[in-house]
Amino acid sequence: MADDRWSVLEYACHVRDVFSLAERRVRLMATDHDPTFANWDQDATAVEDRYNQQDALVVGAEVRSAATSFADLLDGLTADAWPRPGRRSDGACFTIETFARYVIHDPIHHVVDVGG
Repeated sequence: MADDRWSVLEYACHVRDVFSLAERRVRLMATDHDPTFANWDQDATAVEDRYNQQDALVVGAEVRSAATSFADLLDGLTADAWPRPGRRSDGACFTIETFARYVIHDPIHHVVDVGG
């Protein structure tokens, strides 16, 4: 892996955390009107949480659990929940539907990053 790229383990930790963060944000969008979310510094999180020192077997199980939990949340949404809005701290607007599409794209994108 190049020095300027995360390892496979670090990408797995990131994907786990993306699913967990996304679940919290979707839950807020489903209950609050147009919440604004603070910026998430993924690089700082990787350092602070020592992604590169985590146990790969544990992380693998956590990725599966976080992905399943996020999928179950989406599966349980009613039709009127999907257009509910939220926004990033930079003002970018999205709905639960567009946010879910983005989140689902994230692990696919990172499979390419690690050469899969």
